[in-house]
Parts: sequence; structure tokens; C-alpha cells
Amino acid sequence: MNNAPGDKAARHIVITGFMGTGKTTTGQLVAQLLGRPFYDMDALIVSRAGKSIPEIFAQDGEPAFRQMEHDLLVQMARTGGDVIATGGGALVPDRNRQLMKLHTFLVCLTAFPHVIEARLQADGAGRPLAAGWRDLLQIRAQAYADIDYQIDTSQREPQAVAEEIVALWQASQ
Repeated sequence: MNNAPGDKAARHIVITGFMGTGKTTTGQLVAQLLGRPFYDMDALIVSRAGKSIPEIFAQDGEPAFRQMEHDLLVQMARTGGDVIATGGGALVPDRNRQLMKLHTFLVCLTAFPHVIEARLQADGAGRPLAAGWRDLLQIRAQAYADIDYQIDTSQREPQAVAEEIVALWQASQ
């Protein structure tokens, strides 16, 4: 990750939201549009831990995974210039969400439940919390609603969502 968070334009663009809303796909497109590096937080955690997310959950437990997320978010708050997709639960804790709201340009992607279900069925492997996703969505709804920029991806192509994020980011400068 880059090391220059100075002005607003140098802040990370952070894309969050529930699983299946298109965070990674959209984040990669935003990074391409802006010529910025892209990072997926889950991939960074897997790389640092040396094991998959299901293995982290099984061997170390969800609290250990959430601590890894928090530690990475603290590091991100000190740097800037990248596009980052978070895991679906990374910004649910208030301390994490407020940190990112203060230090990054933060966007939350949403989708209708039937769309999330279809997307999870298409690629649900490797998601340890996918089985109880409906309850999880309800639990996380208030945290997601606390994020200023919300974009519904239900019936939109990822490219259009990425272009909207870029436009919002440019307007915020």
C-alpha cells in the first residue's frame, strides 16, 4: 500500500458492503479507471496469515480474523492512494467504520436479497459465513446504513458502478 494520505485526492478509495454486492469486481474496475493499485483486504489477510479464510475461521476463530481485519484497517488509515475492497464484515464494528470514514473515501455497495442469494449460489465457495447470510445481512444492515455513499448494484453492470464511484470521489475533492 502507498504511504501518502495527505490531501483528499491521496486518500484510499474503500469499497465495502455485504458479500455478493460486487466489492472486488467493482474495486478492480475503479482502480483501472484511476490508474491506482487495487487490494482486496481478504486476499491481504490470507497472504499475511498463510492460510485461507475458512482455515483462519476453523483454526483461529472469527475473533482472530476480525482482529486481523482491524489491524489492517489501522495500517490503511496511515496510508493512501489505493483502491481497497473490504471483507463484508470489516466495517461492521463501529471503531473500524469510523476510522475509515475519517481517513478514506468510503462507499458501501448494496443489493436486493434475491440478487445476493443468486450471486452467492454462483460463487459461494470459500465464504465461511454464507450459510446464514440472511440473518447476517439483518445484523449488519445498520452498520452499512451508517456509510454516507450507498450504491445499489442489483441491476447495474460493474463498469457503471465503478464509473459512479469515480464520479462521487471526484466530486468530493
